[in-house]
Amino acid sequence: MILVLSGTSDGNRLIRELANLGYRVLATAVTPYGAYLAREAGALEVYQGELDKTSFKELVQREKVGAVIDATHPYAEKITSIAQEVAEDIDIPYLRLRREFVPVPPHPLVNMASDWEEAAEAAARAQGNTVFLAIGSRHLEVFANHEGLRKKRLVVRILPDRDSLEKCLKLGFWPRDIIALQGPFSYELNLALFREYKAEILVTKDSGHTGGLLEKIQAALDLGLEVILLRRPPEPPGLRLEEILKVLEANL
Repeated sequence: MILVLSGTSDGNRLIRELANLGYRVLATAVTPYGAYLAREAGALEVYQGELDKTSFKELVQREKVGAVIDATHPYAEKITSIAQEVAEDIDIPYLRLRREFVPVPPHPLVNMASDWEEAAEAAARAQGNTVFLAIGSRHLEVFANHEGLRKKRLVVRILPDRDSLEKCLKLGFWPRDIIALQGPFSYELNLALFREYKAEILVTKDSGHTGGLLEKIQAALDLGLEVILLRRPPEPPGLRLEEILKVLEANL
């Protein structure tokens, strides 16, 4: 059994490729929607929910996992660290699927932030009243609870799943300021949404080509929005799909 840490479009493409080659795939996903997409891609089994080191190790041993492939988002640092530790502990291959880096050209309207708090502070200082948060739902509380943003309008774009929507409502986001859509988004759709919501500031993550980063930033810059871009955290060395397949063939 191969364990794929998924929850991304990259991960689902990997699952589909492995299943087509005859590999038995166990996938993980945090949300019910992520689990549904993993099953649709061809995973035989899916574990849905958060995992700590103990539960991760139990899952790997119970399912007799022969290799772990990490296809999570670059910002999912916790599960990446757990997967590396457990794979080393029980001596099975840990492979990181590479998410291609997309260089963002220097621009006076693009400002980098090292963490979520710095991003929220930059949004609070930025000129303009409407902040468009294209960051998902996991760190929205940093912005919703920031004193300097209380007088600004926060528009959030999230996945269309119940947990994300409920979190937005609990944090005080008005329904009119919640956009529930699945990405990635084209340049044209980003442009239309920024215009419709009269966005003046965009906060987003360095999600790479797969996450539609350049389309998002180009649309924002063409409309004169200030962009606050959260730096991608350091990642373990990654492999392309064809490289992963060669490792699996040699080890399983």
